[in-house]
Amino acid sequence: MTNFVEELRWRGMLHDIMPNAEEKLNEGMCSGYIGFDPTADSLHVGHLTQIMTLIHFQRAGHKPFALVGGATGMVGDPSGKSDERNLLTEEVLEVNLAGIKQQLNRFLKFSDEGNGAVMVNNADWFREFSFLDFIRDVGKHITVNYMMAKDSVKKRLTGDSGLSFTEFSYQLIQGYDFYYLWKNHNCSIQMGGSDQWGNIVTGTEFIRRKDSGTAYGLTTQLIKKADGTKFGKTESGAIWLDPEKTSPYKYYQFWLNATDADAKSWIRIFTLLGKDELDKLEAEHDAAPHLRILQKALATDITIRTHSEAALETAVKTSEFLFGNGSVAFLESLSPAHVLEIFEGVPQYTISKAELNAGVDVATLLAEKSSVFPSKGEVKKTIQGGGLSINKTKVLELTAQYNTADLINDQYIIVQKGKKNYFLLIAE
Repeated sequence: MTNFVEELRWRGMLHDIMPNAEEKLNEGMCSGYIGFDPTADSLHVGHLTQIMTLIHFQRAGHKPFALVGGATGMVGDPSGKSDERNLLTEEVLEVNLAGIKQQLNRFLKFSDEGNGAVMVNNADWFREFSFLDFIRDVGKHITVNYMMAKDSVKKRLTGDSGLSFTEFSYQLIQGYDFYYLWKNHNCSIQMGGSDQWGNIVTGTEFIRRKDSGTAYGLTTQLIKKADGTKFGKTESGAIWLDPEKTSPYKYYQFWLNATDADAKSWIRIFTLLGKDELDKLEAEHDAAPHLRILQKALATDITIRTHSEAALETAVKTSEFLFGNGSVAFLESLSPAHVLEIFEGVPQYTISKAELNAGVDVATLLAEKSSVFPSKGEVKKTIQGGGLSINKTKVLELTAQYNTADLINDQYIIVQKGKKNYFLLIAE
């Protein structure tokens, strides 16, 4: 067991905590929860801080509840948003909830016994809750003045888009979530990102006003890159935990490409490595930054825990293939979608599989059947300079022939000009 709050503190995760909350947590096992909005059928790296918070909570001997908002997902939280989000149908929500449950199972130990994690869905207690019952039993305990004072509400009211009543009511709904879990599951603390502080405080206030109860709140830092830009976003979009949305290779590369400053921060937040091991890794990294020791340790750890050791191996082999001397053999185990994702942004050309049957010489293949080179003369010049490889094998003769037997996965030929310039030929 560890001291939960101290663990968050030294890792640089803690943002704010209510008075007496740390003392309460140090008394013995407590139950606490974090909510996840089911806006997609997969979580993304932006959710990892909260997942790690629940992991540390469980490792400290406490009982974590993961609340998946089947009801609140139909409303939308205005916190940190400039516009109202699209509302989801029940059918879409069910698909999203199933995906999120499956992913959380990779990180938490679920069990109804002891401090095993528990998954709850607020649709279970809101489904039969009528509007009139809600405004009578919940709304009367929190004043409009109190709700208007929240920063998330103020920002939207002064913005161009305004704030719908639907979103305005969100803090009451989340406040009731806290009350329900406090009342029925003895959840004494709610946790979340720092943008959730107002909603969490509303919950503790509702518990106090309705049942004279005591509950606590804790928030973690919102993660940003050292340069101030948003964490978890790339030019191609969000980095998802679902391998079908973001391949393990791209996931691995996201962490591997962290700056030194970000890696020093992120390895504390997103891994379970201890202080001594982290200090050692940081010293080794500072002695030889070009080896990217911190980035590799971070990327290795989080890729295994999100996916698997086999997925990490594939990611490393893909990296070796693109940036080193790796073999193409492993590509045969990948799906066509993953092969295409590896070569996203690489120039791609469609060639005729029928024409390949008889064999095509390299110059014709690359200068006529595709446009990798502007002319056969350029192909010849590159071969003579030792700068052309096909399927990771250096081309030595202009007369070299290629046919369907050279297709990887019966579909691809990979052309490499120099060390880093790749082209993908797709046979159809």
